[in-house]
Amino acid sequence: MKIHDLITTTEALADLCERLAKSDFVTVDTEFMRENTYYPELCLVQIANDVEAAAIDPMADGIDLAPLLELMCDNEDVLKVFHAGGQDVEIIYNLTGKTPHPIFDTQIAMMAISQSEQIGYSNLVESWLGFTVDKGARFTDWGRRPLTDRQIEYAIGDVTHLSKIFPMMLKKLIKTGRGMWLNAEMEKLADPANYRNDADLAWKRIRQAGRNPQVLGRLKSIAAWREGEAQHKNIPRGRIMRDETLADVAGHPPKKQADLAKVRGLSNSWKDNDIGKRLMNVIENAEALPKDEMPEKATRGAPLGKEGALVADLLKLLLKIRCREIDIASRLLTKSDELEALAAGIRKLPILEGWRYDVFGKEALELVEGRMAFAVKDGKLTMTHFDTDGVAEASEDQAQPDDDVNDAGQQAAE
Repeated sequence: MKIHDLITTTEALADLCERLAKSDFVTVDTEFMRENTYYPELCLVQIANDVEAAAIDPMADGIDLAPLLELMCDNEDVLKVFHAGGQDVEIIYNLTGKTPHPIFDTQIAMMAISQSEQIGYSNLVESWLGFTVDKGARFTDWGRRPLTDRQIEYAIGDVTHLSKIFPMMLKKLIKTGRGMWLNAEMEKLADPANYRNDADLAWKRIRQAGRNPQVLGRLKSIAAWREGEAQHKNIPRGRIMRDETLADVAGHPPKKQADLAKVRGLSNSWKDNDIGKRLMNVIENAEALPKDEMPEKATRGAPLGKEGALVADLLKLLLKIRCREIDIASRLLTKSDELEALAAGIRKLPILEGWRYDVFGKEALELVEGRMAFAVKDGKLTMTHFDTDGVAEASEDQAQPDDDVNDAGQQAAE
């Protein structure tokens, strides 16, 4: 594979992107810093196909990233391959208001062909290519110039390794017929709504007990104000006010600015400075949260009761068994909340639709409706299906060893 020198000019970038635009896929990674800023600062972009790779310096004087961003967001013929690409996609969205498309994430794809929930990049490389990645430059300062040869070599390795892994992974997905399972997951990753920074929705990320409209209205107003302050100063929102402090102020609003000095997590200077004055103005003008914006009542565990909780535990046991049998990550199939909803009698669920129903949902429904039973036979766990008259069918599902039964049962109960 040809490795280019660090690209620092628009002309060299345009030439590279023109060649890459003829590829079936490109692998992409970014290096960025976000510890001291509101928006992540893009420091390096790495990109490769199966024949060449390059690192692009977005901080180089005079460089225009337009050719790269056009390849990422406007070229529908080239698949963009990331690993755990959420933050990379966010950066591109911040630059363009659009997301890369079409998109493929190898971390998500691994869930369809293994039990790995969130496999890290180093483990991915080791499992597919058989060697250990040098992590020496992982926590380097990517914003400092000039970049060292070691930094560039480390960064480009991320996409060159991925360009070898992706075709192998795609071949396995095609062989197992599981590629279609991932379509919806990849579209979720590419959904611009995931990266749109709407200040009016910022409050939904903050934990706040209770459903008092007045409290939630203050929470919404203060959270939106904090976003504006952080954006204006270009600092992380937590530098303005931490989430727990914000929730505390919303729940127990100070009556006058001097009381801000008593709020845990705020500086004593807030009692008489301008930012404290602005906060008090927000608090005083906050309105109750409208009824149509009220969060849904939490139903987790509430409708189950003791018997329903036992059924949910059995569903979790069944899920563990099935995931082991077909080698798939449980997170791709379903979550605990959905299993509890099924045990509680809810039937309009993703698990009862499409491929999830075929792979797991059908048997989960049989278990809930009493048409499946667990049994231990010759030290192995078996599952017996019943017809509508309650007569056991002749066939029994594949058994599991004793230690698997104990392990699965323990996890289901947790």
